[in-house]
Amino acid sequence: MSRTSFLEVTPEAGRNYFSNPPKGTIVMLNLLKFKDIADYSHSPSIAPKEAISGKEAYQLYMDYTLPFLKEAGSEVLFAGKSNSFLIGPSQEDWDLVLLVKHKDASTFLAFAQNEKYLAITGHRTAALEDSRLLPIETATAL
Repeated sequence: MSRTSFLEVTPEAGRNYFSNPPKGTIVMLNLLKFKDIADYSHSPSIAPKEAISGKEAYQLYMDYTLPFLKEAGSEVLFAGKSNSFLIGPSQEDWDLVLLVKHKDASTFLAFAQNEKYLAITGHRTAALEDSRLLPIETATAL
């Protein structure tokens, strides 16, 4: 069974989200599946000299990204390994789960559009086979 990959925000999803952004703090839920071997064909200028795993390429991405997150006032709240869902589709499995907190949607957008940050996102693209990014806003009541 073929798996559809999602690696970048679509223009439609971006327009929908930022046309009516949530107010206040948001947490981004990242579900990440790594390639066995990172593929730097789209960004050869930042490729390591030797082949590396997708997990290693993602670690490079995070090493470069953390200062930009800190500069924006954002932070990684949680990083953990995942296996199969207890409730959810059995064909989906994720190598890493990240929760990243941003002060608000405009802070996230400024971080995501930072030119210096964009220059290193090729590590992320090289690393990932598939991903999900779910913005979460604080619930007003349960």
